[in-house]
Amino acid sequence: MLQALNDSIKYIKNKIGDFEPEIGIVLGTGLGGLVNEIEVAHSIMYASIPNFPISTLEFHSGKLIFGTLKGKKVVAMQGRLHFYEGYSMQQITFPIRAMKLLGIQYLFVSNAAGSLNPEFKKGDLMIINDHINLQPESPLRGINNSDFGPRFPDMSQPYQKDLIAKAVKIAEEKNITCHQGVYVSVTGPNLETKAEYKYLRIIGGDAVGMSTVPEVIVANHMSIPVFAISVLTDEGFPEDLKPVSLEEIIETAAKAEPKMTEILSQLISTL
Repeated sequence: MLQALNDSIKYIKNKIGDFEPEIGIVLGTGLGGLVNEIEVAHSIMYASIPNFPISTLEFHSGKLIFGTLKGKKVVAMQGRLHFYEGYSMQQITFPIRAMKLLGIQYLFVSNAAGSLNPEFKKGDLMIINDHINLQPESPLRGINNSDFGPRFPDMSQPYQKDLIAKAVKIAEEKNITCHQGVYVSVTGPNLETKAEYKYLRIIGGDAVGMSTVPEVIVANHMSIPVFAISVLTDEGFPEDLKPVSLEEIIETAAKAEPKMTEILSQLISTL
C-alpha cells in the first residue's frame, strides 16, 4: 500500500504544486455543496489519480478539491467510498492515508444518516460524539505499518472534544438544531428492517449509516483529530416505519446542507 500511496501522492503533488492542505474534508451523500464555499485552486478526478479508488455512485462526483475555506487550505473529497461498492476497507480509507501524507492536520467528515432517536427528527443535524462499528472488518486488518500508527490504536476519544464543544457553541449562536449522539456504521446498501432499527437503538445508537467509521478509525490510527457530523435524512422508528427512497434522502440532505455548511465553515475558521 505504501508504494501505491507514494505513486498517488507524486501524481497529486505534480498537479497542485506547492499547495499544502491543512484540513481534510469528506463530503457525504447529497452534501457536496460545501465545495461552493471553497475558493478552488485545483480539482482532480479520482479516476485520473494512480491507484485511487473510483466512486461508483452516480450521486457522488469523485473529485479531490483543493482550495481555501475561511482562510484555511483544505482538500475535500467530493464523493466518498463505501464497503458496499465492493471495495476493501483499505481501499475505502486510501484517500484518508493520502490526505495525511499531503499534510492535513484535521479531518472533517459528514454523512447522511437515519435517526434512531425519537427526539432527533428528519432534517436535524447530529454531531457524532462516539460510534458503534458493525462493519464486517477493520481497515487496520493485516500487517501494521508503524510509520502510520500503532498496532493497537486507542479509540477512547475518536472524535475531538474541543472541536465538538466549538461546534455546539456555533450551532447555538446560529440557532441551528444540532444534537450530539452515537453513530452506528453498518454495511448496507439495503436499509434496515423494523427489528434491526429496534436492535440498533437498544445497543445505544442515535443514528445509523453506511460510512464514516472506517475513515475515522484510520484517522485515529494516524493521530489526526476528527470532527464528524450527520444530516438526519430519514427516521428509523420501528413503531412508525415508512418506506424511504434514495431521492427523498438526497432531497432532505440538500435542504439541511446549508446548516451543516455553516457549522463546518465557522468551525474551520476557528482553527
